[in-house]
Amino acid sequence: MSTFELQIVTPDGQFFSGQAARLSVRGIEGDLCILPRHIAFATALAVGEARVTIDEKVRRAACSGGMVTVMKNHVRLVATTFEWEEDIDKERAILAREKAEQTLRVAKDVREISVAKAKLSRALVRIQVSK
Repeated sequence: MSTFELQIVTPDGQFFSGQAARLSVRGIEGDLCILPRHIAFATALAVGEARVTIDEKVRRAACSGGMVTVMKNHVRLVATTFEWEEDIDKERAILAREKAEQTLRVAKDVREISVAKAKLSRALVRIQVSK
């Protein structure tokens, strides 16, 4: 199976480095899939589920924004946060969802509403991926 070099980086440092056969992520303009020999490409990422095919196995992750670049069969994903399915604390994600929903019910300030919506979106993706 053909592969490409994938590097996933977060503010905490290098998260993953190795060969992958496929990367599916949510871009700001919709879902996208990177395969070996993809053309040079760059885009911002939205909050969403990521799927990485490594050694013919699909690994799911919650990705909350960032950017992805493709250059000469090397893909670099720089994410605000990136969590593999098995590392997600589902109870914590449920509490974060509840807190964000509560904030949205009482928030009046535009910034407070915007922050709560972003937190709700991240929590929902983490819950979805952890199932």
